[in-house]
Amino acid sequence: MAIRVMVVDDQSLIRTGLVTLLASAPDIEVVAQAQDGAEAVPLAREHRPDVALMDLVMPKVDGMEATLQLLRLPEPPRVLVLTGYTADDLVLDALRAGAAGFLLKDLRPEELFAGIRTVAAGGSVLAPQVMRALLERAAVGRPDAPEHAERLESLSPGERGVLALVGEGRTNQQIAEALHLSPASVKTYVSRILTQLDLSNRTQAAILAHEAGLVRAA
Repeated sequence: MAIRVMVVDDQSLIRTGLVTLLASAPDIEVVAQAQDGAEAVPLAREHRPDVALMDLVMPKVDGMEATLQLLRLPEPPRVLVLTGYTADDLVLDALRAGAAGFLLKDLRPEELFAGIRTVAAGGSVLAPQVMRALLERAAVGRPDAPEHAERLESLSPGERGVLALVGEGRTNQQIAEALHLSPASVKTYVSRILTQLDLSNRTQAAILAHEAGLVRAA
């Protein structure tokens, strides 16, 4: 079954180009297009996309607010931000709000397809060239460590160790190798961490790890 995608971008040329590009992927189907967040929410209710490919800077209702509204729907899509910005506060806020990932518009088509498939399957993606900048900005710009310390009290030492490695941007396989665990055990750890901390995805977990001081800037 094809992954149902809604494209949300205020620039007609980019929106049309994305629709054309996505049509070349055999397992992806564009079911709706919106020029801003105001259009995106009712279209999502009508067409029930699996993934919303979301620009951030748009008139009327921007990508941040649209993400919040989409995730309140009874059957919310996974939101994948696609933008030209890197470490903008709006990007970080969108990830905190529950966006499943953040990719830059200069990526290759194969990377976009892979990102859509990953978030549709319940995973998270973050452009590697901006991940460290975003997370360091979270740690420096938001002094929330005391508040997060209380939240982390519910985690075991092992779970904190896994969370710290998630904060470094490591995959489950890399975490498994570092801690001498099986990938299945790491997956269980990550799932438990997300549940205990009331987080939507591992990107939010990575940001929290930095804000809580579990990851030190290199």
